[in-house]
Amino acid sequence: MTAATTVHRPSGFRISKRVLPYLLSLPALLVCIGILIPFLTSVVYSFQRYRLSQPWARQFNWGDNYISFFTDPKFWNTLEVSLLYAGITVVLELLLGLGIAMLLQKRSTLNNFISIMLLMPLMTAPALAALMWKLMTNPGFGVLSYLASLIGLQDFRWASSPSTALLTVVLVDIWVYTPFIMILLLAGLRSLPTQPFEAAALDGVPRSFVFFRITLPMLTPYILTATLFRLLDSIQQFDIIYAMTQGGPGDTLTVFQVEAYLNFFQSTNVGRSAALMIILWAITYFLSNIFIKNWLRLRERARGQA
Repeated sequence: MTAATTVHRPSGFRISKRVLPYLLSLPALLVCIGILIPFLTSVVYSFQRYRLSQPWARQFNWGDNYISFFTDPKFWNTLEVSLLYAGITVVLELLLGLGIAMLLQKRSTLNNFISIMLLMPLMTAPALAALMWKLMTNPGFGVLSYLASLIGLQDFRWASSPSTALLTVVLVDIWVYTPFIMILLLAGLRSLPTQPFEAAALDGVPRSFVFFRITLPMLTPYILTATLFRLLDSIQQFDIIYAMTQGGPGDTLTVFQVEAYLNFFQSTNVGRSAALMIILWAITYFLSNIFIKNWLRLRERARGQA
């Protein structure tokens, strides 16, 4: 006996295939709008003479904020400190992260445990890490100051001295963010094909040759990615520097974010603060374009060799 079966389709709300792509892209569009509104507002403010303490004097100065930077020694000091800080931290973190990743490259329970434990500083908020280091480097009762005194560095001033303030905040940055580079490069090392390394081992190729001629070229896209992320983040650094030194002593560590913060909240100069942030955006945009173009070029070269 056969019985006719009736398929009952749910009579719910149906979305047209033409509308679906627009609905799926709607969250990204909302995020883009949320980013563009404050960005465009900052651009408008950067062309204005605008102080919160003198709102009645607000008017467009059509670029005077930018032109004044060329003759302002404080701006050139901010640019120099920002680039120096970013360069030192990225280079040192890249070298340390690569070295640690090479040591942990072999898959084992111990290496996996160590790699997880090394991620602990990355889970700490940078401002809290800076405050913790500020206590440890206190000349009066800090544990690091005590250890420094044991090796003959009496009354080491750490972040209190202009000559060592940069060194101190760089140490904090390295402690917090080296695990980020380490985990990226470790993932890259473990994803590399094993055939070239096995062939090199059979031929008795020296390890230095394998590292510089095989490992590094194959790992370069991962290195560029890690460098780009850290460079863009370090050149915009604020929380570590402000939590430890507030940009001092003097103007020793007045990077872009700190200088813009001080201009806005202390001097109430909205126009100058916005102009500083737009210049910082232009620098990060320029640097990111360089890295992305190099990354794309390396990817095309790898495809051509495949």
